[in-house]
Amino acid sequence: MAEITVFPARTVRTMEPSLPVAEAVAVRDGRIVEVGTIETMRPWLELHSHEVDDTFKDLCIMPGFVDPHLHPSMAALLLNMHFTTAVGWDLPGEEIEPVRDEKQFRTRLVDIEAGLAPGEPLFAFGHHPIWHGNVDRSVLNDVSTTRPIVVWHRGYHSLVVNDACLRWMDLDTAVARRHPQIDLEAGKFFETGLEVALHHLRGFILETERFRNGLERMRRVIHSGGHTTIGDAAFGFYGFEEEWAHLLAVMEQPDTPFRIQLMPYTAGPDGDAESDRQFLEQVLAYPSRNTHRLRFSDHAKLFADGGFFAELLMLKPPGHLDGRHGEWITPPDRFEEIARVLWNAGLKIHVHCSGDLGVELALSTLEKLQWERPRFDHRFTFEHLGISSSQQVDRIAAVGGVASVNAYYVYELSEAFAARTVGYERASQISRLGSLERAGVRFAVHSDFPMAPAKPLNNAWVAANRLTESGAVMGPNERASLDAAIRAITTNAAYVLGLEDEIGSLRWGKRADFTILEADPYTVDIDSLRDIPIWGTVFEGNKHQYH
Repeated sequence: MAEITVFPARTVRTMEPSLPVAEAVAVRDGRIVEVGTIETMRPWLELHSHEVDDTFKDLCIMPGFVDPHLHPSMAALLLNMHFTTAVGWDLPGEEIEPVRDEKQFRTRLVDIEAGLAPGEPLFAFGHHPIWHGNVDRSVLNDVSTTRPIVVWHRGYHSLVVNDACLRWMDLDTAVARRHPQIDLEAGKFFETGLEVALHHLRGFILETERFRNGLERMRRVIHSGGHTTIGDAAFGFYGFEEEWAHLLAVMEQPDTPFRIQLMPYTAGPDGDAESDRQFLEQVLAYPSRNTHRLRFSDHAKLFADGGFFAELLMLKPPGHLDGRHGEWITPPDRFEEIARVLWNAGLKIHVHCSGDLGVELALSTLEKLQWERPRFDHRFTFEHLGISSSQQVDRIAAVGGVASVNAYYVYELSEAFAARTVGYERASQISRLGSLERAGVRFAVHSDFPMAPAKPLNNAWVAANRLTESGAVMGPNERASLDAAIRAITTNAAYVLGLEDEIGSLRWGKRADFTILEADPYTVDIDSLRDIPIWGTVFEGNKHQYH
């Protein structure tokens, strides 16, 4: 039998209501034996060989942080690109300066193009028209008529290319012109049209060495944030077998200090009874592939309306400020069909929904399915919950829904959306966590990385403070309490993934996953929450210092 290792700490925050604060954690074979003090552990220590590891004696042990919704493969693509975002990034080993306006953006593209080798395509991530103005084929043709250029929207859900890239993609323009979510004259591909562009770009962006280098960078990002578990919330978007092979090669390594819960998805307008049956069979069969760090379960992902950053969210009246119309990723009739198949099979459904009309589609479908075939503990999860009403939150509570919210929208987008997209009232109530807490709806917060930094403490900081980049407070009544914000990256995040018996808190029998902090988040000023230094993690009993 393996030796017990005892980790004393200045503070142990267990997130367990029966014993919220402790002084030490005892670990054996990757599991927690007991939490308490050296004295309370004495029966174990007198009977079994043990060692006391004082590494964390002046630090704070927390349950391993959980981000239930991000995208390792998407990040692997974008981390290989040139960042041109309006807000800067602090990535492991790299500080990226912001590109704040249209002039800076166009100058940045010209500078990038001048520094590339002949024939190398230019991929840039981070364009947003609110800051950078509109970009179309003609703008990119002004940068180069010979080099393929791809400008990816900050919200990922769309991209724009120049003429040289259209030639490089070898696109069937006649087919593309008939696609409802491709604007060929502008060189723009959005939502399901993005999948068409990806089909023609995949040979380059999924090239093995390039993609795996991106995944390796993503691995460092995840560790730097203090994660021990993440959820890949749309696995297989770039091709199931290719993604699987790449993740196995990069992530399933002895020194990878986290696990990934893989959530397959279905999206788009196409489908019928036969394709739905095949998708269900695949989802049910995927757990047979599970490895130590890469795991499927009984969760699946659906998409309702368009992306939030991309301003493609579907809204109830009064709609968008400028009268534009959002986009359905999955049309309502089709959405209900596939949701019913998954619901009746007992799967746990997660729904990407950005605007209040997208939320309404997901919520009304849940209400109908619960009436048709009632289920307990169904974990139907509203992902993102960008714009919603307090009345919708009450209905989510009434029908047993769960939320996984992108709180970061408040920080980067709320002021811009107030001025340009939806007006102040709705923008100030983006990502309404206070309403969820008051209604008793269990919620997690996530990064949706690379939409937001993969930093759970930063997500909790936004949730608890609702501060924007400028320092303004948006919707103070929608702040989460400090405890709810911390639970949103630990216990409740584990619950959203269906892993609450394994991770998310510290008690006997659970996996020995810890995040090690240099200060106790319950004792620092709440506005300093995101600034707490992270020593590293313990994953299944093994120490992994970040620096």
